[in-house]
Amino acid sequence: MELNRQRAEQALREAAESNPGAWADHSRYVAMACENLAARCEDLSEEKAYLYGLLHDIGRYAGVSSEKHLIDGYRFCMERGWEKAAQICISHAFMIQDIDTSIGEFDVCEDDYLFMKEFVAKAVYDDYDRLVQVCDALALPTGFCLLEKRFVDVTIRYGFHPATIDRWKKILEIKAEFEEKIGCSVYDLLPGVVENSFK
Repeated sequence: MELNRQRAEQALREAAESNPGAWADHSRYVAMACENLAARCEDLSEEKAYLYGLLHDIGRYAGVSSEKHLIDGYRFCMERGWEKAAQICISHAFMIQDIDTSIGEFDVCEDDYLFMKEFVAKAVYDDYDRLVQVCDALALPTGFCLLEKRFVDVTIRYGFHPATIDRWKKILEIKAEFEEKIGCSVYDLLPGVVENSFK
């Protein structure tokens, strides 16, 4: 099944009906951020960037969960032949390619945990993986925001973990890499970021 905007948006709508929550609006803002940044990168497709951003949390369709949503999203996309989107369902949570840097709870069976551990270790990340990782940290359900606001938002919900600061550093590093590509601050491409960050 070809991955296109219509199918991805329908999948998100149905997933949000299955498990209503702020995660769906967050996903929409991540998608818009990915599209806006990709538009300034010669080697990235705006359409693919939007689709990968939109689907990164699609595993939440299966209900409220922690790290289980990663493998649920992977399977959801793989069943439809959306291989890169499937990878990003897992990779977006591991900007550092080490399962031990997770900030969530592995509410999965042992086989799924071992699959994810190997998958994360062996995955070949490209700029789409990194784009979704940074845009995930630039979007609240209410709109775009400063990275630091999202860092605090996530830490309040998940707690402080041994890898938290290293994860922040990695996201800041990815942000800097994209700013070099696009020739401006990422915030210049995110409408309403100032208002949403300080309200």
